[in-house]
Amino acid sequence: MARTAIVAITKHGIDIARKIKARMPEVEIYVPAKHSDGGTDINWFSDQSTQLVGSLFKTHDALVCIFSLGAVIRMVAPHLVDKKSDPAVVVIDDRANHVISALSGHLGGANALARLLASILGAAPVITTAADVNETIAVDLVGREYGWTIENFENVTRTSALMVNEERIAVYQDAGEKGWWHEPLPKNVEMVGSLEKVLSPEFKAGLVITDRVVPADVAAKSVVYRPKTLVVGIGLHFDTDSNTIESGVTDVFAQNGLALFSIRNVASVNRGARVKGLDEFAQKHGLAVEIFEKAELAKVEVPNPSAAVQKFEGTASVSEAASLLSSNGELVVQKVKFPPNLTVAVCRVKS
Repeated sequence: MARTAIVAITKHGIDIARKIKARMPEVEIYVPAKHSDGGTDINWFSDQSTQLVGSLFKTHDALVCIFSLGAVIRMVAPHLVDKKSDPAVVVIDDRANHVISALSGHLGGANALARLLASILGAAPVITTAADVNETIAVDLVGREYGWTIENFENVTRTSALMVNEERIAVYQDAGEKGWWHEPLPKNVEMVGSLEKVLSPEFKAGLVITDRVVPADVAAKSVVYRPKTLVVGIGLHFDTDSNTIESGVTDVFAQNGLALFSIRNVASVNRGARVKGLDEFAQKHGLAVEIFEKAELAKVEVPNPSAAVQKFEGTASVSEAASLLSSNGELVVQKVKFPPNLTVAVCRVKS
């Protein structure tokens, strides 16, 4: 859950902060100790406000300041890094007339937070990001609610500028959720049926949504989104190390033109205890591990059952069966063996 801090420095500000907390009890309120009324719902601080705001900026996901925008800018300026890591900053005036999205409007969620707080306070939200005011596609947010990631973030700024200036943009999608944008698309945006079409001179840029490797010339012109559509099934021994798994999975994905960024999770068999190598591989890549009992795997029909695996594991398949069970989808890479102790299979999640 996102950590949100509210800083108020006046008595009016305290009232506004408490009104917000009544609807959002998880928020933390900070007020100078000189205004203390003994309330336990507030953190009464004795430090300088500048020092406190700097500290909260580094430790919280969102910061709401109930004082002037200029003062907030001066306080947070020394701590700014980039829009991928800076927290959302929202500013509210002392009479709660306006709620301003001041920093990290898209990626940080300040725009959404400003609208929420404005609805609570009966105030006017102030949103200045071009994609929002023009009601067009926010390039840096496509698929975010589904967990999609951007592979080449360096193309976002240029493509966003083209989008808000209503230049022609191509969208190609062959994987992932379809509901990322309401219909119809903006008038300057067209869905195309091939990656080659993205390269057409009629389009100034592209949005490419796929779990497959994208040709370099298409990627250079586009923002490439990676939906979480692939599940990797892994058969292994207790002593299979993370480097072996890394090498095997990387090889399978390279040989089959698949994107590692699109892995949703890995799946394997319950060996009675955690397998260190599998856990280390998953932790390195921020992936969940789904474990199935042998009896569950034994019920799954697979294209490559193994008598040897059946004899030693009690199921004729681990990698294929685990990936099929976890994804509820279809195999896109059948079992690949890496002797002596690793097998890898890949399924695409049913959309």
